[in-house]
Amino acid sequence: MKVLMINSVSGYGSTGSICVDIATELESYGHECFIAYGQVTKGYKNGFKIGTVAENHLHNIGSRIFGTQGYFTHSGTKKLVSFIKEYNPDIIHLHNLHGNYLNLKILFDYLTEVQKPIVWSLHDCWAFTGKCAHYTDVQCFKWQTHCNNCPQVQNYPPSLLLDRSSTMFDDKKEWFTSIKNMTIIPVSNWLAHEVSKSFLNKFPLIPIYNWVNHEVFKPMLPSDFHSKYQVSPEKFTVLVVSASWGETDVKYQDALLLASLLPTEIQLIMIGKVEEPQLLPHTIKHIDYLHGNSELAKAYSFADVYVHLSTEDTFGKVIAEALSCGTPAIVYDATACPEIIDTNCGYVVEKRNVQQVVESIYKIKENTKAYYATQCRQRVVENFDYTTNIKQTIGVYNTLLQK
Repeated sequence: MKVLMINSVSGYGSTGSICVDIATELESYGHECFIAYGQVTKGYKNGFKIGTVAENHLHNIGSRIFGTQGYFTHSGTKKLVSFIKEYNPDIIHLHNLHGNYLNLKILFDYLTEVQKPIVWSLHDCWAFTGKCAHYTDVQCFKWQTHCNNCPQVQNYPPSLLLDRSSTMFDDKKEWFTSIKNMTIIPVSNWLAHEVSKSFLNKFPLIPIYNWVNHEVFKPMLPSDFHSKYQVSPEKFTVLVVSASWGETDVKYQDALLLASLLPTEIQLIMIGKVEEPQLLPHTIKHIDYLHGNSELAKAYSFADVYVHLSTEDTFGKVIAEALSCGTPAIVYDATACPEIIDTNCGYVVEKRNVQQVVESIYKIKENTKAYYATQCRQRVVENFDYTTNIKQTIGVYNTLLQK
């Protein structure tokens, strides 16, 4: 079997790592794989770069000025189509198609014509909206009928002036639903439920959770983590993690409030890029970046509880990573986050109710981390196992090829 995956990145970030995981597993079974990517690649040998750096840059500018995402990179996408024809894959697996690197019309005109089996893993909501990747915080559900007057015009993907959400909704619906043999893989049951209310509901939906390598993310004995990052090994530790913490983000605001409500005998560690870390209160220990998953696993293992302050997640991989290290989690009752835990390995609290977060922290402190650790680990092994969930994905390939 020959599989071609298309994603904004390869081997980088969450979706890029997922692509490489699938490719590596396919190769272990004797199959062949290529990853066509738009922006960044790290560590996978069979790659095809879509568009030049200049095209990507012009696409970004065009998207911002004209308010349209996926309407540029003509030359790069035509070269991708030529590569697909030459490579002749048995399966084409789509991932994130936004990110200023693809001309959607050129790609889907070809996919409609060739009618190869298509799998589309949805990692966010962009595929079925007129513009946005997430909409729950602003409570906009126009995508269920027809997008227009977008309340998030300047949010990702950002438009400076023009609202083209109505046009993009119509175009996406026409292009995406033209495929005959396609299966959608939402990465959570919550996302599957949302897709079922969209124009993509004509396709089979097979939810498959993202996965965690629990041989990497595992409970670790005390190490040099406390001395390396100058945190107390004696204090009860609350951990919050994000790739970035923007000052206008609700999760950043909630982290500041959480820090103000915790007593001095509880320390709060924040991992991730902060625009102005010098403005953080002294009650937050900030770690800008951790090099590699092993170092991140040390952080999860060091913490007594992981608190997830995101309000819009279609899966919530960092929650699962924390559980895999035997650390209980507290999550908001928002989007897919409650699916990742159960009552044996953490607590679900009202969205943005930081006082409830504090109360749940005290429950875990009273019970001790050890009370939850085994169940946390078991939750991951049973639901988010690397090999099991990738095999489910390959099973979708096999089903499509048999049609």
